[in-house]
Amino acid sequence: MSTTATTSTAPAPAPAHSRRVGPLALAVRQGRLEVRQFLRSRESVVFTMLFPVVMILIFASIFRGEIGGGVSFTQYFVTGMIATGLMTVGFQSLAIQIPIERDRGVLKRLRGTPMPRWVYFAGKVIMVALIALVETVLLLAVATLLFDLDLPDGVDRWLTLLWVSALGTTACTLCGIAFSSLARSGRGASAVATPVALVLQFISGVFFVFTDLPSWMQQVAAIFPLKWMCQGLRSVFLPDSFGAVEPAGSFELGRVALVLAAWCVVGLVLCLTTFRWTTRRDG
Repeated sequence: MSTTATTSTAPAPAPAHSRRVGPLALAVRQGRLEVRQFLRSRESVVFTMLFPVVMILIFASIFRGEIGGGVSFTQYFVTGMIATGLMTVGFQSLAIQIPIERDRGVLKRLRGTPMPRWVYFAGKVIMVALIALVETVLLLAVATLLFDLDLPDGVDRWLTLLWVSALGTTACTLCGIAFSSLARSGRGASAVATPVALVLQFISGVFFVFTDLPSWMQQVAAIFPLKWMCQGLRSVFLPDSFGAVEPAGSFELGRVALVLAAWCVVGLVLCLTTFRWTTRRDG
């Protein structure tokens, strides 16, 4: 008695190593790697993610009175702390991290792999967005629980918080990537980026009431994104009446959006034209 063997015509599954990974999966995988690397560095966690929280603890503990109109100092300065936190994780951290990776040859090796170059930047963007979100939530939670911060009371204010944070973080991220090309080495990156960040914080109304600053300083600050981020966030956390004491007599949300969007474009152009994958000594 004979039997006839039958063979299936269905194609065999492709080996796991030959399966193509989609663009989104590539970006998420790279973002996960960037977040893990960030969290492994105690310095990054303390000086990038926890810095605004530490500053609001200090400011709120020292200045317990009112700034005027029934608004506490905490209510005013939390806007600057959120903005500086977004700038720190988007601009300062990338302006320091990328030169270190370039110095170590990480970027050179990545350029020699089949991985599309955009995946590297997508990973940085995902890392910045996630850390910025956690940092902002943590800051608001601490200020609310310990210092009676009044959270935004309307959907429109929460939406303003969202788009100001999104535009500001995008502008700072792109500028941080572009700025990373200025450092001659990874060792000198912090010395190049940190003073710039500190000066912007002092002139943009992070540590002082913005209208108390000299007029020339206000005009210089108006060139850069941080001032507009602080101003947009003040419209979220302060009463509408405080718009009248702004330099232009209002919070100017339309101009805030325009300036931040312009800086996104400027940052993107600078990234495309100045970013280097190798050090100067490598050519």
